[in-house]
Amino acid sequence: MKCGIVGLPNVGKSTLFNCLSNAKAQSANYPFCTIEPNLGTVSVPDTRLFELEKLVNPERVLPAVVEIVDIAGLVKGASKGEGLGNQFLANIRECEAIIHVLRCFENGNIVHVEGSVDPLRDKEIIDIELQLKDLETLGKVVDKAKKFIKSGKKEDILTYETLQNLQKFVEDGKNVREFPTDDFTQSIIDEVHLLTKKPVLYVCNVDENSIKNGNEWIAKIEEMAAKENAEVVVLAAQIEADINELETFEERQMFLEELGLEEPGVNRLIRKAYDLLHLQTYFTAGVKEVRAWTIGKGWTAPQAAGVIHTDFEKGFIRAEVIGYDDFVTYGSEAKVKEAGKMRVEGKEYIVKDGDVMHFRFNV
Repeated sequence: MKCGIVGLPNVGKSTLFNCLSNAKAQSANYPFCTIEPNLGTVSVPDTRLFELEKLVNPERVLPAVVEIVDIAGLVKGASKGEGLGNQFLANIRECEAIIHVLRCFENGNIVHVEGSVDPLRDKEIIDIELQLKDLETLGKVVDKAKKFIKSGKKEDILTYETLQNLQKFVEDGKNVREFPTDDFTQSIIDEVHLLTKKPVLYVCNVDENSIKNGNEWIAKIEEMAAKENAEVVVLAAQIEADINELETFEERQMFLEELGLEEPGVNRLIRKAYDLLHLQTYFTAGVKEVRAWTIGKGWTAPQAAGVIHTDFEKGFIRAEVIGYDDFVTYGSEAKVKEAGKMRVEGKEYIVKDGDVMHFRFNV
């Protein structure tokens, strides 16, 4: 499950990516600095891991991770192959969600490809390019569906009409993720793999002053995002880069306190990206390791077990489950058992975020 960082050139994508992954993507003051997409595996900040570590005292602690891709900056005409358009659009297609970085700061030393700072215009440029690519895809799909309506089957006719309505919707400058759906419509959309269907998280990249006091652009972007039912994170990529350079946790905390911040902005961003991908975490806790495992929301216990090893899923017998709050309240697995708070769950159990689990299996 990957999130792609997108935006126009020089809005701070690579700087942000560096902060997220420490992968040190090249960052420079000119367009198309990022040509090959950089892939970073990012740890998901989770204070529950620290609490479990204190109680269990394991040999090692492993956090959950999410993959972030830094994609080349897009320009007008990308849908026609301008700049690195074709590559950019192919990279987005491979991601499950989009982190859209918008430049909300003035800096005469950093050129803007459009000549001025206007994040709403920048957003529209990218939206239009993605919509044009989706219309190209939909044109082919509608033509194909039209051939099937000769059969007279109700489902074929309904499919064709739905695709026509979707095509008109995108032609009107709207994104597929805003299209009203029922189960049938959703199944058709899922088959087409459209770019504007992907969920989006908007990142307002601001200067230091705006982190404390906000600015005119943040309110406008939040208003726009609310209409799209999308989330917004406000951060200053350059400040995040400065925090990243500090050696110790104490130094970072002092720096954050001076800015009036509780935690780095990238922590909030990673958690929201994790949520955007409809992911959640369960834990295993033993003396060898305390570990956070990434699964999809709504997954069953055997599916969750399969993340550790496919044999766990194939030979699943049962799961011994402790709620995170119960584990912390009672302080150990033994005391949880004594209190009768450990549950034994079968194949139908839907794993909850924060469950501490132990699997019994037989292969």
